[in-house]
Amino acid sequence: MIINDVHRGIQKNKKRRRIGRGPGSGHGKTSGRGHKGQKSRAGWSRSAVFQGGAMPLIRRVPKRGFNNKWALDVAVVNVGDLEAFFDAGDEVTPEALNDKSLAKNRYHVLKILGDGKLTKKLKVSAHRFSKNAKEQIENAGGEIVVLPGKVSVEEKKAAIKAEKKAAKRPK
Repeated sequence: MIINDVHRGIQKNKKRRRIGRGPGSGHGKTSGRGHKGQKSRAGWSRSAVFQGGAMPLIRRVPKRGFNNKWALDVAVVNVGDLEAFFDAGDEVTPEALNDKSLAKNRYHVLKILGDGKLTKKLKVSAHRFSKNAKEQIENAGGEIVVLPGKVSVEEKKAAIKAEKKAAKRPK
């Protein structure tokens, strides 16, 4: 083998294919599209799931149940867990719960539930509280901080409408 043969025939930048430039080019007349048929026409495209006219797999697979893609993911933590993992006077936040592996996964809303007993005074920050959890935290001398949740589309529309109404009023 000669060392020059290593690079022979390798093109760094390949020339583009010049289509429709006569029969001498090899890509003339039908411009590499063949004769007739759907693929030869201008503007032809096919669906990514097209299977040559066969019933596509996506339509053959049975679909069961209900999937609410707009539902909020709610992470729940019981007051019994707060009792076990936090000391008196601690501040319970979503970040602190993540550090202690109590609410580790992704979620939209954090809810504190009233299962278990709470005797320690804690400052608890969450989006929602059950009635029992609220009572237990307040009875132990703790404090509740309600975090703002995900704003719904209806609430956003109402806010925009109110802003427009306020802007229209003469001062």
